Amino acid sequence: MTQKYDVVVIGGGPGGYVAAIRAAQLGLKTACIEKYKGKEGKVVLGGTCLNVGCIPSKALLDSSWKYHEAKESFGVHGIEVKSVSMDVPAMVERKASIVKNLNTGVAGLFKANGVTLVEGHGKLLAGKQVEVTAEDGSVQVLEATHVIIASGSKPIDIPPAPADHDIIVDSTGALEFQSVPKKLGVIGAGVIGLELGSVWARLGAEVTVLEAQDKFLAAVDEQIAKEALKLLTKQGLDIRLNARVTGSEVKKKQVTVHFTDAAGEQQLTFDKLIVAVGRRPVTQDVLAADSGVTLDERGFIFVDDQCATSVPGVYAIGDVVRGPMLAHKASEEGVMVAERIAGHKAQVNYDLIPSVIYTHPEIAAVGKTEQQLKAEGVAINVGTFPFAASGRAMAANDTHGLVKVIADANTDRVLGVHVIGPAAAELVQQGAIGMEFGTSAEDLGMMVFSHPTLSEALHEAALAVNGHAIHVANRKKR
Repeated sequence: MTQKYDVVVIGGGPGGYVAAIRAAQLGLKTACIEKYKGKEGKVVLGGTCLNVGCIPSKALLDSSWKYHEAKESFGVHGIEVKSVSMDVPAMVERKASIVKNLNTGVAGLFKANGVTLVEGHGKLLAGKQVEVTAEDGSVQVLEATHVIIASGSKPIDIPPAPADHDIIVDSTGALEFQSVPKKLGVIGAGVIGLELGSVWARLGAEVTVLEAQDKFLAAVDEQIAKEALKLLTKQGLDIRLNARVTGSEVKKKQVTVHFTDAAGEQQLTFDKLIVAVGRRPVTQDVLAADSGVTLDERGFIFVDDQCATSVPGVYAIGDVVRGPMLAHKASEEGVMVAERIAGHKAQVNYDLIPSVIYTHPEIAAVGKTEQQLKAEGVAINVGTFPFAASGRAMAANDTHGLVKVIADANTDRVLGVHVIGPAAAELVQQGAIGMEFGTSAEDLGMMVFSHPTLSEALHEAALAVNGHAIHVANRKKR
């Protein structure tokens, strides 16, 4: 007998599980389909982000940074440490325990909100029916008034360096190393490549990052990207731009990578190689041929600004649709769709989705970059403030980087906030809150910020937009 639901969600990642919970909170009978199995062989929720992405990578980033501080920086504070060592398996096990706790938490939220978890692979059929194939091959069909597709994304595999999940790994495999590789190669100088490269570099690996583009962090504000390249290189990452990988050979537990750069054909040998060239949407076998849902030329599900597909009552959110592949973007789309299904008015502000790279220092941004605004012909004023002038940053021995605020020259409305430095993600979020309410640089400058805090750097950068900074010399107007 076909089970009927108001909402069926395909995928239990940060988009899908949030959509399911919100739909259930709004009184809709909701089911969520998930097939991903954790290490214990049981279906777990949270998707890539919780299980093999955002959360575990941050656990390793924090552990490796604490090790680095203990080894290199405690002396500055007068703390004498005779010897420091890292138990890599213990670090990886701690990461796994955090993931398990959060898995349990999401499962508990499903029970508390009355969401039905259906284990198996979900596929949208015609007429808003969803076929679920269990691991044992048994099939059931769910009937839905509304369907939300949240099937996520997976790492891109490249022919010149196919993953063998031992020597050549994707981002998932890079979270499971049981020892520090002496020489580590990373293909791709994006968010994932830089974060994972940073983890193992701090623990002692000799890290080389090969990036095909000739521009470092092309989507990031140029001033911030330039500072990031300088600081990450100083930390020991050998970042090679315009380096196109052409092949690889695995021999005797090592991999030789062939690539071309400005100097011609090159090759390097590594103990481990991480392929982190991006991710692609998971839409294969999620849509039946007669489902009616259409894909764009890149394989993403085509949706409008409210995440509605070409089929009435069918929505798609997160990594399978246009926009940045970010967990928080997926979650907010999930909430928006659930509320619209329930008859509420809701809309994601796609202009103000913050982005973060969790290296140290962190790199974060919201709004537009200086180069974007100049390309659009928008007259702007720019204010910056270095953490080197922040008393709180000095106290923490964390003074690298700066805060940058960009405002419209005519209206003073803040159009972008970009930070590289301590607590960059938190400072950018402060900017995002202000920008959501249409803040001007003057508004931020007139607010009282507690002293001493890192937040004062945002305050001073906002003041600097109009030449009013107190704790740093103001630039003369351009």
